[in-house]
Amino acid sequence: MLVVDETGFLKKGAKSVGVKRQYSGTAGRIENCQIGVFLAYASPKGRAFLDRELYLPEEWAEDRGRRQEAGVPDAVSFHTKPRLAQGMLERVLERGIPFAWVTGDEVYGSDRRLRVWLEQREVAHVLAIKSNEPLWVGLRQVRAARLAAQAPLEEWVCLSAGEGAKGPRFYDWMRVPIRPLKAPGKGYWLLVRRSIAKPDELAYYVCFGSAETTLEELVRVAGSRWAIEESFEAAKGQVGLDQYEVRRWVGWYRHITLALLAHAFLAVTQYQAAAADLGAQKGEG
Repeated sequence: MLVVDETGFLKKGAKSVGVKRQYSGTAGRIENCQIGVFLAYASPKGRAFLDRELYLPEEWAEDRGRRQEAGVPDAVSFHTKPRLAQGMLERVLERGIPFAWVTGDEVYGSDRRLRVWLEQREVAHVLAIKSNEPLWVGLRQVRAARLAAQAPLEEWVCLSAGEGAKGPRFYDWMRVPIRPLKAPGKGYWLLVRRSIAKPDELAYYVCFGSAETTLEELVRVAGSRWAIEESFEAAKGQVGLDQYEVRRWVGWYRHITLALLAHAFLAVTQYQAAAADLGAQKGEG
């Protein structure tokens, strides 16, 4: 599946292209940083990055002097993070790369234009949304949190969202059908995750896919989003994704692209080595 997310690169000063004081998930607070939007590919055989875009804040996009100094191409304009993600997804679709689902956090799930674009191309997705996201139910819109509160208690099911550092990540889950006007054979749901230890902690996802999609499949996709966080950690720790001192547009793309290529090489090598070991063990057996 495809996972979209962004990561921050902490910087000093105001010269690095796209730098500003903005929220960085890496730091967990507002910092002076650059933000890169990334698209990762995750499968049982491994994970690697497919694409990347530098987020250029609006004040940067409109400042001709800063653009020229940092070498920002004239054709580059301001785009939101979801729009950058859409551009990368467009390239994946054009190249015919096989995948079954797209997933991402609230930054992307809260952008209705991105969700509509995915639906129009029949791309199945599970995207996180905020608790106050309005969703169509019948002929009216209902906020996600209210819709979840109205669902019967027996709808909750305990399922694992995948393996974590300490074993299976179990939560309570339920889904609620949404959207009165449905395309034939398609399903639309609100997926809700509830912490077992802290029942007041809820997370919400808007989902689109085949009408035959099971709750277990939606949970699997929602849980796989963390693959990109692990990939960021590996890329920064193993191939120096964040270890650069370039200021200009081309320099950023060159460094990030080479780092992602190195990360992909390691992922493929790791899979091939594991497959060879498994084959040898079977041969011995």
